[in-house]
Amino acid sequence: MLNTRSQLLLLVSICLVGLQGCATYSDNTAAARDLASLGQYDEAVAKLAPLLGVDADDPHAQPDQFKSDRALLLLERAMLHQARGDYEGSQEDLLVADKQLELIDFTNTAATDIARYLYSDSSSPYKISPVERLSLNTLNMLNFLAVGDLSGARVEARRFGVIRKFLQDTAPAHAHGAIGSYLAGFVHEKLGETGPALRHYNDALDGGRIFGLEGTVARLASRASYRGPNVKKIVEAGTTPEPDEGGDILVVVGLGRVPYKVPKRMPIGAAIGIVAADISGDLDVLSRSAFKVVIFPELVPASGSFAGVQSRVDNGTIVTDAVTNIGAELVREYAEAKPKIIAAAVTRMISRAVAAEGARQAGRKMAGNAGGAALIGGVLSAVAEGVLVAADRPDTRSWTLLPEKVYVSRARVPAGTHEVKVELGGAFASAQQFSVDVPEGGYALIVVMPLH
Repeated sequence: MLNTRSQLLLLVSICLVGLQGCATYSDNTAAARDLASLGQYDEAVAKLAPLLGVDADDPHAQPDQFKSDRALLLLERAMLHQARGDYEGSQEDLLVADKQLELIDFTNTAATDIARYLYSDSSSPYKISPVERLSLNTLNMLNFLAVGDLSGARVEARRFGVIRKFLQDTAPAHAHGAIGSYLAGFVHEKLGETGPALRHYNDALDGGRIFGLEGTVARLASRASYRGPNVKKIVEAGTTPEPDEGGDILVVVGLGRVPYKVPKRMPIGAAIGIVAADISGDLDVLSRSAFKVVIFPELVPASGSFAGVQSRVDNGTIVTDAVTNIGAELVREYAEAKPKIIAAAVTRMISRAVAAEGARQAGRKMAGNAGGAALIGGVLSAVAEGVLVAADRPDTRSWTLLPEKVYVSRARVPAGTHEVKVELGGAFASAQQFSVDVPEGGYALIVVMPLH
């Protein structure tokens, strides 16, 4: 027979085991990420099927119901489809997910959802971040361009433009997405819409100089009156316009994977020191807490196999530009949100401590004047707090299969057949050879999206 003190220790141990057994989003999707790192995209798609609640034998099956993670899981699957060249499958997943996802409001600091504090952030529907939201429309533009559907690409370009303008007006620090602006400009250029093309190219150049785009901008500027500051700079520099004749080869390469979230422990004192002003609740109640560590989601880098890109057309090297670093943008975005995330974790901890103190007082009251009343109250307090701790999983949800960096190589070539070689540098250097047909005034697109 266990004595009362042993029973207390056993109950607390059970609660701690329950805490360790709660899988987070990054835990649940680890197997699919590992398969993607090996280039086993079909197997990774199948691994996501149980999480989506669909048949693993049908890689395009859509969920009947959307629980908290399923729209995000479709974003992950869309990247796997794109990596294996299934652009229509990727399109469908992105379009379905787009309808389900709500954008995070970084201007709203109010704590409106009590479940966020009492239980787990991951219990609520996933809200997409600004960087992820811009990436969604960007990657779908790429899908539509890859299958030659300029009308569909134009729809995604307009959606991208609306979101980017909204972010410029409400959260200007988040209005990045240079690769999205580049592709939107390319879509409008190929549709013969010179003014909109120049506007998007001007936005793309806000992120820095894109050498392979300057001749294109100079050519288009000779046909339109639009002069944004970046376009004006190119024109006034006397940049030589590229020829009107021929068409374009566009090579878009995504390398690496963005950082993803994992649970991290932080001593309660350190957490309070960082976010004391943002914490809701009485900190004194934590003095009786049995758990002195806050658990919150932290970004960690994902390993990558490749570093750098070089493209060749008909054995001649063409300019390759690093257009967007999505990983760096997500890190900046997370750094802004991190104090709120830690404050929410501490506030949840306070809620648990309040519940535990209530259980302590109830236990003492039930025991009355009997011996061991304080110990009984302590047992009930530890059990109550332990159960809530076990239920509190840090929200590690994010779009983990986004490419970290996006490169663009572009060449103006005569209409006809051309040979393209795409070389990826790094420890696992490799090269891929493509034969493409470029129509007069049209384009050939090559997408290389290794998720490792």
